[in-house]
Amino acid sequence: MEAKLYVGNLPFSTGDADLQELFAKAGTVKSAQVIKDRASGRSKGFGFVEMSSADEAQSAITMFHGKDFNGRPLTVNLARPREERPGGNRRPSGGGDRRNSY
Repeated sequence: MEAKLYVGNLPFSTGDADLQELFAKAGTVKSAQVIKDRASGRSKGFGFVEMSSADEAQSAITMFHGKDFNGRPLTVNLARPREERPGGNRRPSGGGDRRNSY
């Protein structure tokens, strides 16, 4: 059973290959992805790593959480499932409906 990890506080210069290489020290990495901004293509400073087992994921947490990586202390923990955001299909409000109440 695979285990997905959240990796936060990444240096903005970190790429997918860097993340894969780092976490390979803890076991078999199934996938590694640095999350990027859609508009600019720049790193958002966090990513996800999928390890091949829960034991390897726990080893990675123990090895890397709080440890320095290129000058930044990493945050590493089990990834939580993405939560559905309420009102996900709302249109942006232009504020044209507002009335002055005085």
